[in-house]
Amino acid sequence: MINQLLIKPKPQLKPIDKAGAVDLLILGGGPAGLTAAIYALRARLKVMLVEKMILGGQASTTFQIENYPGFPEGLSGMELASRLQEQVKKLDLPITWGKVSSIAKKNNHYEVVVDGKIITTSAIIVATGTTTAKLGVPGEEELLGRGVSYCATCDGPFYKEKNVMVVGGGNSAIEEAIFLTRFAAKVMVVHRRDQLRADKILAERAQNNPKIFFYWHSVVKEIKGQNKVEAVTLEDLANKNQLTVPIDGIFMYVGSQPNTDCLNKLVKLNRQGFIITDAAMKTNVKGIFAAGDVRVKTLRQIVTAAADGAIAAESARQYLEAKDAPPKKGKPLP
Repeated sequence: MINQLLIKPKPQLKPIDKAGAVDLLILGGGPAGLTAAIYALRARLKVMLVEKMILGGQASTTFQIENYPGFPEGLSGMELASRLQEQVKKLDLPITWGKVSSIAKKNNHYEVVVDGKIITTSAIIVATGTTTAKLGVPGEEELLGRGVSYCATCDGPFYKEKNVMVVGGGNSAIEEAIFLTRFAAKVMVVHRRDQLRADKILAERAQNNPKIFFYWHSVVKEIKGQNKVEAVTLEDLANKNQLTVPIDGIFMYVGSQPNTDCLNKLVKLNRQGFIITDAAMKTNVKGIFAAGDVRVKTLRQIVTAAADGAIAAESARQYLEAKDAPPKKGKPLP
């Protein structure tokens, strides 16, 4: 006879809660998602926004924004995020905090699972943004949080009078390199090309800063250290020579990866995983729109994310109105 004590009972699956239905569900609370919410709420749509971390997205971690229209003196990313939050708060935007695990089409609507809850919606705007790409070199994962960082605004104050390195040559890398000069004794910028991709005004500012030094046409091959970052190995792409540079911290700005895992290949993506849309922010699936850095575009900036959000909200409104409109009756035959 089988010993019943050795047979483990099957685990009971926790039922998924129903969180209600909305006209439009916005995924992501960065500038694109919040702008979409503003426009959708003003159109009197029943809207809900889902965010897994903080409102403002990556923009909130930017120390200084100098190219946003209407702010000639500039403003911090946190200040912009705060202003956007105030605006959506006045419009009573419902926010669900959590991570989206799946999206499924059900008849003429969608079911989105957020931390074990199903939200039913007629339309979706995906504004989930991007995550900073990793170098993928030895030592990066092992020393994360111990000298390896992806946010100078967050971790810069820990490097007062120390030597740090910034990897990258775009706007984000150079903006954060300039910010780090407030604390660090020396900031070394490593770039695989022989000139920066950042805006000329930023590039000039960095190149004229006595605390910033450059390693041109070079890449990081290894990050070294026992319990913290102690040095990096660089390789000159021109002659393949390698050099070990002592540092206390390293900050990565080498591109971004789209946050599209939750889509489960529901919409069409490009090779890099960014969502393909038309000029109206429509994807290849009816009722699903995309806005901001998560979609294929030539310029990823806060101002273009906000514009995407406004366009996506308007496209969603038109879609919902057409969807709910009564069918047109054909003319009777003569």
